[in-house]
Amino acid sequence: MKKSLFIGFIALTAIYACNSEKKGNSEESADSTSTEEVVEEVAVEEKAGPNTLTAKEKEDGWKLLFDGKTTEGWRGYQKESFPAAWNIDKNAIHIQGSGRGEAGAQDGGDIVYEKEFADFHLKLEWMVDSAANSGILYRGKEKFDYIWKTAPEMQVLDNKHHPDAKLGKNGNRKAGSLYDLIAADPQNFKGHGTWNQAEVIAKGNDIVHIQNGDTVVQYTIGSDQMANLIANSKWADIGNDDWGNIASKGFIALQDHGDDVWFRNIKIKEMK
Repeated sequence: MKKSLFIGFIALTAIYACNSEKKGNSEESADSTSTEEVVEEVAVEEKAGPNTLTAKEKEDGWKLLFDGKTTEGWRGYQKESFPAAWNIDKNAIHIQGSGRGEAGAQDGGDIVYEKEFADFHLKLEWMVDSAANSGILYRGKEKFDYIWKTAPEMQVLDNKHHPDAKLGKNGNRKAGSLYDLIAADPQNFKGHGTWNQAEVIAKGNDIVHIQNGDTVVQYTIGSDQMANLIANSKWADIGNDDWGNIASKGFIALQDHGDDVWFRNIKIKEMK
């Protein structure tokens, strides 16, 4: 029994004992049942940890992409194996900082989930070390040397300490943004060393980013707005003229950008 649960149980027992003395034996059974129910509820809450699905989520069709213990289902980008620079730490998938920036660790690199997804609702939590950079990419293809050359990226960043936060335009490289294209608004990054919640909803050409409960980005693939944004971004110079026509189905990836970053509670619901 966890310490917090034990203390809660003792407190509830003491309250019950006092009530029993005041109310008499006739009410003892009812009070006891109520106490047991509360303790049971606390116990259930204590057992509910990261990397789990509730009964309602299972009923609604959610699937875990990470069980908190193994890397099953994940592999390196354009690889068959899982990179050694990634490990499991704090019940999370963790990329160990290499200081090599976008090149990633020599035994690292981006990782992808083995299945491609089309329309989906993705949820996860991420935490960065000070001055860390990473990303959540989706609908990517294994076509170029880096998956970001084919996939939209929801930025993962320590806004306060990483220089990328001051680059780009109008904050479009800060946490939650559609990287280098659309700034997250509102900007609600909680800070490094703290878990941040991220969601991506993709339905046809319509995409939504949600960060810490707020809708921060909305856009439509193939729209005039996107064409104009891409023409004035880093994608205009990477030799992929078709980037604006993002694939309707592709891989979900987590980025190795040379820094310590953790991901957990990775779950997805496919939509029809």
